[in-house]
Amino acid sequence: MEQGEPGDGRVVYRLREVVKSRAKGGSAFELCVPSLDIGRGEFVAIVGASGCGKSTLLDMLGLVLSPSQCGEFSLRVAGQSHSLMELGEASLAGLRRAHLGYVLQTGGLLPFLTVGNNVHLPCRLNAQRGGQLQVKTLLERLKIGDQAHKKPQFLSGGQRQRAAIARALAHRPPVVLADEPTAAVDKFTALEIRDQFKELTASLGITLVMVTHDEALVRPVADRILTFQVEPLGEGHTRSTLREAS
Repeated sequence: MEQGEPGDGRVVYRLREVVKSRAKGGSAFELCVPSLDIGRGEFVAIVGASGCGKSTLLDMLGLVLSPSQCGEFSLRVAGQSHSLMELGEASLAGLRRAHLGYVLQTGGLLPFLTVGNNVHLPCRLNAQRGGQLQVKTLLERLKIGDQAHKKPQFLSGGQRQRAAIARALAHRPPVVLADEPTAAVDKFTALEIRDQFKELTASLGITLVMVTHDEALVRPVADRILTFQVEPLGEGHTRSTLREAS
């Protein structure tokens, strides 16, 4: 895990004075990120209750949601720093495809593909050679090598999540983002998935950012835990500010 100092190349994400505002009806929500650096190979857990803004933050890190305001919002991958607010959708899509892996709470596997083909899909989209061997190795390390020929509906919840993790890692992205990856499984399976996820990303030098409501799950393994200070501002207006957990 490398947090690094500004300008030394080890900072993957840098956010300064980032704000995302949303309004619906008579209510308004404002997510504030005063300052955040995420280092190469770091495991950062973002913890909070429903509605605090943790998934909104993950969507911004995943380049699918743009800030309403920002002083700086950059991503450094493959030796190059990208000022994200200056990029168009095509450039952002290219960064997402090549450099980010994403694990959804429900797995998000395509039901018409086998597990093996689901996991191999990012390799195909990035025209990577040797992808089949990477897929086989990942599935075996996640203890679902014998499920590669099956469609997702024939897997247990835990097996689907392991397959989703394998898919996120298959093209060897420098960053993996995970949105409540253990929320739909029992506690024992959640602990197994947590440990396998941590071991794989650490062994590959991948930065892992995981959103969860369960601080006890991630506290033993995360390098850092971030949480939110939520303030009601009256008239249906709420502000949620990211901070380091104590």
